[in-house]
Amino acid sequence: MNNDLEDADDRHHRHFRFHPPHVRLPHIHWPHFHIHFHDRPLAGAPHPDRPLHWRLYFCEAIATAVLMIVGLSCVILLSAPDTWLGQAMAELPHLQSALCGLCFGLAGTLAAMTPFGRVSGAHLNPSVTLAFMLSRKIVWVDALGYAVAQIVGAFGGTFFVYGLGRLFAPWRLLARDAHYGATLPYTGLSVFYALASEACVTALLVGMLYWLAAHPRFRRVTPWIGGLFFFLMNPLTAWLSGNSVNFARSLAPALFAGAWPGLWIYLVGPFIGSSLAVLIIQSNLLGKIHLLEARLINFGHHGRVPHLDDPDFRHAAPDHYHAYRSHLDDIMAQRGQAANPIAGAAAPAKD
Repeated sequence: MNNDLEDADDRHHRHFRFHPPHVRLPHIHWPHFHIHFHDRPLAGAPHPDRPLHWRLYFCEAIATAVLMIVGLSCVILLSAPDTWLGQAMAELPHLQSALCGLCFGLAGTLAAMTPFGRVSGAHLNPSVTLAFMLSRKIVWVDALGYAVAQIVGAFGGTFFVYGLGRLFAPWRLLARDAHYGATLPYTGLSVFYALASEACVTALLVGMLYWLAAHPRFRRVTPWIGGLFFFLMNPLTAWLSGNSVNFARSLAPALFAGAWPGLWIYLVGPFIGSSLAVLIIQSNLLGKIHLLEARLINFGHHGRVPHLDDPDFRHAAPDHYHAYRSHLDDIMAQRGQAANPIAGAAAPAKD
């Protein structure tokens, strides 16, 4: 009977996936551990005592800046007419558009792979954050914080690209010729074609990301899929609107390039597309899809905010709080005894 209980207990702990004593634990403020453990903003369940999550916003801003620096630099090099690549690609406009999409998508992958992206979940796009909010995986306060962070990060990244031009005159000329990578609607047709293109492409992108993030087997692909997606879509639809699907990505370059006409398209179109994608998903037209947390990378945190010094560390599931807290207490006690073996040996003699 006792053996059966011990076997059940072993299975119980393996199910929790608790961390063995030799694994490094992040710095834990024990008086606030209860709040940290039950604060799950990326599962739509923030703790009442912690309505704002500045670490998430800060990391999202830095990750978005990385996206813009790398993505805009690639677009400038590929599309500016005075670069070797721009001249070579001028005769192959569809390939040029596809490569711009591939590079910008991979810039998003790079941003997601940074510690900042791994902490925030790497939305990098107000349309993605809106989809998570409509799916109730993030509350409106945090969604607003993410959107502001994305815009701030986009301006910061674009300013960095602009600043390089202040230091290096040739780069300034290239960036100006490429309009700082700004997305511009095609003027030969009604703006509603560009609006429809932004809405449809955003719906496809958000639906694909949502589906991948909701399936454990394909989650690893999620941060990598953007490059392939835009590589395939840009030759088809980028001529209409530039395939921005991201208001922050369009807003910042537009400011530096002075390309304001049609900017509203990149706000309204992606938001319509994101809402449409969530509506289709929630109607179960694509099957039953259950998303656990508002992340595109570094899954398995149950909606919690990881520590920046160790973003891959994962605590136990929310319903295992008491067993997990007891487990951590045991680890800390064992480490205390190892650090002070004399006190640890003297303690039993006291009894």
